[in-house]
This record gives sequence, structure tokens and C-alpha cells, in this order.
Amino acid sequence: MIWKHHDSKAAHSCATTDPADLLCYAPSATPPSYPFRRSAPVITLYGIKNCDTVKKARRWLDEHGIDYRFHDFREDGLSKAQVEGWIAELGWENLLNKRSTSWKALPPEQRDSMDERSATGAVLEQPTLIKRPLLDTGKERRTGFKATDYQALFSRHTL
Repeated sequence: MIWKHHDSKAAHSCATTDPADLLCYAPSATPPSYPFRRSAPVITLYGIKNCDTVKKARRWLDEHGIDYRFHDFREDGLSKAQVEGWIAELGWENLLNKRSTSWKALPPEQRDSMDERSATGAVLEQPTLIKRPLLDTGKERRTGFKATDYQALFSRHTL
């Protein structure tokens, strides 16, 4: 997992992964004498690093000084509980990208019979079915990226 702080383009190494007590240090030969304490909630951006839309979202977050953690679901994986939670909150129709090559590669009978249960299994088998990026602010989750939507979202929340 990679943590990014808006004051630096470099990744940080973290002393713990518990968001309630996360201490991060800027990479250097010697860690600073005091830690940078992240404020809760921890924002997580889910996606794959080579996706152009994910790159745009990451660039927007960096340019607007928003701390976030990037979770590459190809490298870091996903849990069944995560996927079930997203489907419960967003609906499988909003979580899955029906315009993706991954969706189009599914057999027609699988696409036609897709429901919450089968969507969970399909996403766990092939995470690239998820509409990217998936942003988790700690208070709400969103799929896709539009700069105007991110601006409206982050202007409502004190981060």
C-alpha cells in the first residue's frame, strides 16, 4: 500500500496500517524526530495504476493537497466483505463498468443473469470489472472521476 502526503510527491513508509493511529514518516535515511499524524478519516482511492481515469483522479487529489492512500486492487487485492459492502451501498449496477472490455469479455449469459451475488464473485475473480476509480472518503464511496464531482464532494467535507 502506498501513502501519499500532499506536501510531497514521494511515498511514505508507515509504522502501522491502523487508520485510527497511523503514523507516517517521509522517506529519508533517518526518520524525523516527530511523526506526521494523519487526520481521520483516511481517504482511499481504489483502482489500477495504469488506468488513465485513475491517473487523472490521483493527479486531481495531489494538485488539491488531499491526503489519500492508493489501493491497487490487482496488487493489493480485495476482500469479499469489501466488495459486498460496496455492492450493498452503491448497487452492483453502479459498481460494475458495463462499458469495460472486462464486462464485454464475459459470456452473454453471465452478463444477462448478473445480480448482487454473482457480481460479488465476478469482481473477486476479475477486479477490473469495477468502475474506476472507486473513492472512499471514510464517509461515502463513489465510482468514476469527474473533477467537478470531486470538487463538490471535497468542498462539503472537512478533511
